Amino acid sequence: MAKRGGFPGMGGFGGMNIGQLMKEAKKMQSDMEKSQEELASKEFEATAGGGAVSVKVSGNKVLKEITIKKEVVDPDDVEMLQDLILTSVNEALRKVEEEQAASLGKYNIPGLM
Repeated sequence: MAKRGGFPGMGGFGGMNIGQLMKEAKKMQSDMEKSQEELASKEFEATAGGGAVSVKVSGNKVLKEITIKKEVVDPDDVEMLQDLILTSVNEALRKVEEEQAASLGKYNIPGLM
């Protein structure tokens, strides 16, 4: 016959009582929130065209700054400038995603990311 609150021989959740499990979950939540705050406070920079276009984004994916060198602005070739901006913004956002995966991936919670 099973002991109250668990399976025979297992002592509940693998030997951990529900109180301890809740304590661990709260600690994990606190650690995750701290990691998210640290990530949001960071800035990520990317460039394109050999530094002709530079962008900065925050860790919470907010575009903070775009810098364009004057010599790359050609009214007859707007498409090139647009491509450089897109490339640098997407690279900066990719860096944020990479950092997010590295800092929050250690928690390994299904469905989180």
